[in-house]
Amino acid sequence: MSLIKGETGDWEIVLGLEVHAQVISDAKLFSGAPTAFGADPNTQVSLVDAAMPGMLPVINAHCVEQAVRTGLGLNARINLRSVFDRKNYFYADLPQGYQISQYKDPIVGEGEIEIDLEGGKSRTVGIERLHLEQDAGKSLHDQHPSQTYVDLNRSGVALMEIVSKPDMRSADEAAAYLTKLRSIVRYLGTCDGNMDEGSMRCDVNVSVRKLGGSLGTRCEIKNVNSIRFVKQAIEYEARRQVEVIEGGGTIVQETRLFDPGRGETRSLRSKEDAHDYRYFPDPDLLPLILKPEFVEGIKASLPELPDAKKARFVKEYGLTPYDAGVLVAERDTAEFFETVAKGRDAKEAVKLVTGDFFAMLNRRGATIGQSPISALHLGKLLDLQADGTISGRIAKDLFVAMEETGKDPAVLVEERGLKQVTDTGAIEAAIKAVIDGNPDKVAAYKAKPTMFGWFVGQVMKATGGKANPKVVNETLRKLLDG
Repeated sequence: MSLIKGETGDWEIVLGLEVHAQVISDAKLFSGAPTAFGADPNTQVSLVDAAMPGMLPVINAHCVEQAVRTGLGLNARINLRSVFDRKNYFYADLPQGYQISQYKDPIVGEGEIEIDLEGGKSRTVGIERLHLEQDAGKSLHDQHPSQTYVDLNRSGVALMEIVSKPDMRSADEAAAYLTKLRSIVRYLGTCDGNMDEGSMRCDVNVSVRKLGGSLGTRCEIKNVNSIRFVKQAIEYEARRQVEVIEGGGTIVQETRLFDPGRGETRSLRSKEDAHDYRYFPDPDLLPLILKPEFVEGIKASLPELPDAKKARFVKEYGLTPYDAGVLVAERDTAEFFETVAKGRDAKEAVKLVTGDFFAMLNRRGATIGQSPISALHLGKLLDLQADGTISGRIAKDLFVAMEETGKDPAVLVEERGLKQVTDTGAIEAAIKAVIDGNPDKVAAYKAKPTMFGWFVGQVMKATGGKANPKVVNETLRKLLDG
């Protein structure tokens, strides 16, 4: 919980989020039109999507399955009977003049998400409901100086609206909630979570109250498309509401927009209540009835989700909760780590993956799938260190060579002659050469033993970094102290 310091004391923020997650499906919710992102305007529009007279919606069974799958991933109740309603309102990019959605009888009921907070803390955020609905089209205001263009490619695309309970108390908690929700739907394969492409959008409900007081009037901030902007919008809006109330004003329930350039929210319209939408059951769609065995079949196919995977990583690999949390945030990352760590020292694996490997990805602006170094090759790099073929210093150079070439590290070791020198005779000869060539340094070492590190560095330099560090240290100390 984070409090706002006002002139009249501390204020508490109360937050609820409505997340619109685009369903991963090759076809729309009620038509067979494609859903690929980035197509030319109005090239993915069926007669149903364009609301041509006489066109009837037909439910996409895959979208229903995806909604149930998501509900199960949120530990939520699956309603075996749900109803599609018409939500009536006017937008230029809503061809029918209504949106097919769900109101009183959604497909998924109450559930919960465990969010991860700083300091290893966690808390539970309740899910109020998940319902299926069709998306509207998109109005383009920047294509012409005096006209608005409409692209209906998005019209009819299946959305899951996931509504939280007002359980969050800070911008950081809202960010943690969105991060975990995005991770869950990506694991499930039900939404790609790409907020920059609009396939996951968030409406933020913000209100403030004195500690222990009754709930304040909320304002809804529409269509925020990044977690960073969600945090900024919450912090600005909460502060604005406190200043209005303490200045003697009243918070009006309304819809607001967040302006990222200015870092502020601004009023869009007064907030409609549900009755303003004139909901009624869609006469073209029968109630959706699910069989218990259908739900159980989906439940049996669920993958291991982030929380369960995190607990297993802590138990099975001896990782810290923090490291485990970082690794399981994305399914690809978790699978990559497990390939590297299998049958090896897990602590060395996590150090390599979250250290040099992640740094390399960040530097290249690459994803796991675009990495020039495979998990198999990264695991082999650890093997070469563990069996003494290469030293830790050589491993650093070898990692760079693997990034540059994409080659198997064992092949690179042979090609570049990088095998570690373990021949004690060769190492002793190199040490004696350093000692004999630096009598002044030997004298300095006798007076100041901390000079030992200088000799180690010179020997490693003389051997091209290939000498076994343990043998170097033992032999060097014996010869200097003898």
